[in-house]
Amino acid sequence: MASAAQLSVAEGRRSNRSRVNCQLIGEHRLRGEIVLHVANISTDGFMTASATGMSRGERIVVRLPQVGHIEAHLLWSLDERAGFQFERIIRSDDFELMIAAIRPAERLQPVS
Repeated sequence: MASAAQLSVAEGRRSNRSRVNCQLIGEHRLRGEIVLHVANISTDGFMTASATGMSRGERIVVRLPQVGHIEAHLLWSLDERAGFQFERIIRSDDFELMIAAIRPAERLQPVS
């Protein structure tokens, strides 16, 4: 990729992470759809438990319950994990509604 993403939030863990166990579909401009197994999520990003094969700064668009489509940038990857930062911070009220929508789905469709 020609240039790194210009991230709106400084790298660092300032938000509380909520543990989840769900799948998201990410849309990559070159690779198309990518299945992401999300292990935790916060108002400013998420961590996947599956390797993405992407480089730092690459972008994907994910669709989150309550939030809708949001762009995320790859910040780091290590072994089978990868951390993404959202293009903007999710409002706390939308985040709570999103978590409520994700957690019931975890019990119905566990990630294998």
